[in-house]
Amino acid sequence: MSNLSGAELPVLDSGEVAPCCPPLTERPMSAEEAERAAAMFKALGDPVRLRLFSLVASHRDGEACVCDISDVGVSQPTVSHHLKKLKDAGLLTSERRGTWVYYRVEPSVLATMGRLLVSA
Repeated sequence: MSNLSGAELPVLDSGEVAPCCPPLTERPMSAEEAERAAAMFKALGDPVRLRLFSLVASHRDGEACVCDISDVGVSQPTVSHHLKKLKDAGLLTSERRGTWVYYRVEPSVLATMGRLLVSA
């Protein structure tokens, strides 16, 4: 799938492409763009998910082991559920290394989120 300029977007672990939307002030979103942006914001609309996303994004080297970010006041199964929601929304990628899973926020996701909210 390509964006409006024809450039290919990176493919994330989940098999989805990074959310791609124009700045809100540039033009009205298409239905597909609105669906992708809404899924992204819905995933971040939960305080625990937003905290986990922030923990991963701000972690050293831009990635965090689940063992380093699981102390957010909920049980480990709940942390896993929230991380899955973030991953399904295309906000995180993951990689298993031995018994641990490492999460990363792709730079393209942060750039896309920032671009969506800035004035054209």
